[in-house]
Parts: sequence; C-alpha cells; structure tokens
Amino acid sequence: MNLKELSSLLGLSQTTVSRALNGYPEVNEETRRRVALAAEQHNYRPNTRAKGLATGRAMAIGHVIPMSTKHEMVNPIFGDFIAGAGETYSRNGYDMVLTVVEDVNEAQAYRNIRSRHTVDGVVVHGPKMQDSRISLLHQIGLPFVVHGRASGIAKDYSWLDVNNKSAFLRATNFLLDLGHQRIGLINGLEGMDFAYRRRAGYEEALKAHGIAPDPAIMRSEEMTEVFGYRSAREMLETGNPPTAFLVSSMICALGVRRAIEERGLRMGRDVSVITHDDALSYLQNGGDVPIFTATRSSVREAGRRLAEILIERINNPDGPLIHELLEAELMVGQSTGPAPREAQ
Repeated sequence: MNLKELSSLLGLSQTTVSRALNGYPEVNEETRRRVALAAEQHNYRPNTRAKGLATGRAMAIGHVIPMSTKHEMVNPIFGDFIAGAGETYSRNGYDMVLTVVEDVNEAQAYRNIRSRHTVDGVVVHGPKMQDSRISLLHQIGLPFVVHGRASGIAKDYSWLDVNNKSAFLRATNFLLDLGHQRIGLINGLEGMDFAYRRRAGYEEALKAHGIAPDPAIMRSEEMTEVFGYRSAREMLETGNPPTAFLVSSMICALGVRRAIEERGLRMGRDVSVITHDDALSYLQNGGDVPIFTATRSSVREAGRRLAEILIERINNPDGPLIHELLEAELMVGQSTGPAPREAQ
C-alpha cells in the first residue's frame, strides 16, 4: 500500500497522513493514533527516498571503516554492535551506509560524506587517544556520536562507553581476593582509549595491594585468538609464570585457554582467566553456568542506544550533548578459582 491508497482509505489528505506518521505537532493525537493503527494493519512503510526529499535529509547513517581494520566487520563484537544499531535505524526509517577507505583517506572520506550529503550523521568507532576525527567532525559540522571516549580532546561531544577502568579494577581485585599475585594482562592496542583505561584499572588494583605492575606479564596488541594464545604461552613458559590472566576480549580468551591446555594445565584450577565482552550473540559463553568468568556488557544493546543518541542529535543539533557510561557486570564462571597453594 502506498501513501495515496492509505490516505484514501482513511479519508484524509496525503499531507495529513504524512505529517501524522512523521510526528508533526499540528496533527491531533486522535488522528495520529488512527493513522498509525491503519499503517500497521495494512503494513504501510513510508518511502525513505520520498521522506528524505520532504525533509532535506539523506535518511542514512554512516560508518567509516579504515582498511587497516576492515576485518573488524566479521568480528562478532562489531557484528553485534551493527545489529543493535540497525534495529534502531530501521525503526526510525534510516538506512545504514558502510564505507571502507584507505587509512590515509579517512579524513577526506568524512569531508566527502559531508559535502555530498550522503548521510545525516556518523558513528565514530574505536576512538584513539587524542583522536583527530573528533575535531574534524566538529570542524565540518557533521553530526556524530562516539562509541567509546577519546582522552585528551578539549571540545565536548556525545558518547556512549563502558566503564573500562572500573571493570578491570573490579576483575583484578576479584583475582587478588582469590590469592593470585601474578596476574597477566592481555590487552588491546593501548593507543586505543578503551585499552588505556583497562590497563589503568588493572594497575590501580595491583598498586592498592602493594604489587608493582610487571611489564614482563603485560601484552598489548590487536585482539585475536592467536595473540591471546601466543601471549599466554610466552608468559607460562617463564620462570615465574602468572597464575591468572585478565583478557580484553572473548576471542583472545579462547587463545589463552588453548595455551593453558597445551601445557597440560586446567583452566580454573591451575590457571584462572577473566575475560571481557562475553555477551555476544554468535559466541556464547557456555550455558547456565558461564565457561569464562567475565566482565559482561551487551554490545548489541550499546549499538541500539548509540543509534538512538545519534538520531536525537540529528533531530535536535542544538540540544544537550549526551554522555552515557555503562557499568559492566562481573559474572563468575568456571574459569576462575583460588591461586595454587604454592603461589600464595
């Protein structure tokens, strides 16, 4: 059913029906409800292109992915985020535009998006320390929201983030309470803001217990299964190996478990492991009892909410900036236990 047919069915003008569906204040509430009910009953969906022409908007949201991180698109974490964001976009009549560019052309890609009006706003992924994209987007006037935060940026902006420092502080304290003194950190790239904050939480907990952080049992790299495996294997082969690992992603944690089992050790008994981001749709952390003890946050829900914040920003560009800090839950699973007696 098209707009003309729906209008004829209701005995209303096309303008009134369109305004009712788009929330214009001059349409009374009774008419708005009547139009919404008829649209739902007859499976009517506004034409996005026509809506864009009427509002002067592209009715699309952009995600710019640098070539160096394009494999992130098959990462279950990115997939869950996009799935959540996509639900919000669809519900609000927006399309999603993914743009993959050479790293050196990323800034120009944002300028092109702005000049061509191909999207109404963008989501900034993976903010780095002192991230230059934020000042660029302010400069060119393209609405945006950051998934995460970027330390060292003077001008304010809207963001949604997990409290990474608090999550890793709590996880480290949990391991310390179990008697672990040698806790290895397997972190993401520490030029990334989230990884910087996670290490800060880990180090703060150690220092509060009188333990000096040991660079020999700290690693920072792109979060892959192979990185997790290689890092854990190297640390376990030292003369003073960790009795526990704090790991920045579920994917890395799978590699850590492989390294532990390869040495004939048992995870949760001989070596404890805590991971982050275990609430993933396509990489489940066991059943009723989690396999890994984890600092849990829903990436899918973060995607939904961040998309809402961006659409609000597009609709109300002069409105207040939004800052939302989500707390991660510590879910106890089978991968942690008391430190071996000889290590205590």
